[in-house]
Amino acid sequence: MQTIKAAAAEFLAHRRIAVTGVSRNAADHGSNVVYKRLKERGYDVFAVNPNADHVEGDTCYPDLQSIPGGVEAVVIGTRPERAQVTVDECEKLGITEIWMHRAFGAGSVSPEAADYARQHGMTVIDGGCPLMFDPTSDSGHRAMRWALTLNGHVPRKV
Repeated sequence: MQTIKAAAAEFLAHRRIAVTGVSRNAADHGSNVVYKRLKERGYDVFAVNPNADHVEGDTCYPDLQSIPGGVEAVVIGTRPERAQVTVDECEKLGITEIWMHRAFGAGSVSPEAADYARQHGMTVIDGGCPLMFDPTSDSGHRAMRWALTLNGHVPRKV
């Protein structure tokens, strides 16, 4: 197992990242916030939602396999019961870096999907948010990381 900080650095070293669960009705939807920040920081980021053609003014893809050129890593921002479908698609496509977003509540974390992914050689960050770590962080997300680590919503090791 590696520390969350090391796993986050490895995940964020990838430049082509898909974010699932990006909403057509952005407001302050967690996946949209992650999507926009990654884009602002120069990542090649791809929105995934089977019910949308465009989000945040960009093309939205129905699934991971539809993304031209593929991706290196995936942020799961859907309901936990949808995580296994994404993990299965990652396995099929050879994507080995997965982040199950979680701030408050269950977030997108599925313990079963995380266990399955690990058993199949994938690295899974099962909690927290990519925006809690450099180079994508901000002071608010760093403060949330500290607090959510205390209650277990951000794992110490993955």
